Amino acid sequence: MPSFLKAPLAAALAAILATSAFAYGQGGQKAGGTIVDVAAANPDFSTLVAAVQAAGLVEALSGPGPFTVFAPTNEAFAKLPPGTVEDLLKPENKEKLVAVLSYHVVPAKVKAADAVKLDEATMLSGATADIRVEGSTVTIDGATITATDVMASNGVIHVIDRVMLPD
Repeated sequence: MPSFLKAPLAAALAAILATSAFAYGQGGQKAGGTIVDVAAANPDFSTLVAAVQAAGLVEALSGPGPFTVFAPTNEAFAKLPPGTVEDLLKPENKEKLVAVLSYHVVPAKVKAADAVKLDEATMLSGATADIRVEGSTVTIDGATITATDVMASNGVIHVIDRVMLPD
């Protein structure tokens, strides 16, 4: 694994604990604004945006980065057991919500061409997520990456089809 993925996460955690949402398009598409701006501009990420806001992470993901965000869509959040999202959004569960969201962020810019060469990534939370490539399908912690390389001024977004939950 490249050393930039193993870099200390403490400084990056402070910077990333402020994300909002993600918009996506074709791989390599240049998007305007920060990761938060790009996400907030796409209605498919309204649940993610709400979660980032509830977690108090908007400012962090608007920072200089670079960040790689594996962004679950509203449809991905809908696959969670009933009541899970509502429970995570409660103020008393903010710490748990921050843990879930930080498990979707790598404190470095990792484009799709680089990600497929890895077998794991160290997430902002400090946990390691497995990356698998099977034919043309790429997964991270079991979530299928459905769109890649959505560029933002402070990083890159890869869209995923389910919410990843840390152990």
